[in-house]
Amino acid sequence: MSFDNKIKEIGINLPEAKAPAGNYVATKIVGKLLYISGQISIASNGELIKGKIGKDLTIEQGYEAAKRCGLSIVSQAKIACNNDLSKIKSCVKLTGFVNSTEEFTEQPKVINGASDLIALIFGEEGMHTRAAVSANSLPLGVSVEVDAIFELN
Repeated sequence: MSFDNKIKEIGINLPEAKAPAGNYVATKIVGKLLYISGQISIASNGELIKGKIGKDLTIEQGYEAAKRCGLSIVSQAKIACNNDLSKIKSCVKLTGFVNSTEEFTEQPKVINGASDLIALIFGEEGMHTRAAVSANSLPLGVSVEVDAIFELN
């Protein structure tokens, strides 16, 4: 089954891929690698998901915020691949940043939101390496930011 068909089958609505807010590009292909710039947590209604995990938001809310980042990653990948996700061979790596309190230590559980989504859509090809890092602040006060590297066919 194609990745595009998988998205339809599981009923996922991809958000619109957002243009960069600074002096950088959203995606860049180097050889057979597709780099996707950090995608921030934006709710389905377009509002930013803001706050610190461990203070303002729970692990579960952080997980959902990371999932939203994962959806934006897939949207950016689709645009970079001329709307054809079959050009993706595998997900190589995700790096997740969690706006969390100093004492919060469950960053991996939060970033699982993005990892689980990528694995759901891409199956075995979606299994990736990963880092889940705490941050004392993220752009615009968002809760989560995730970037990605994909291998292309």
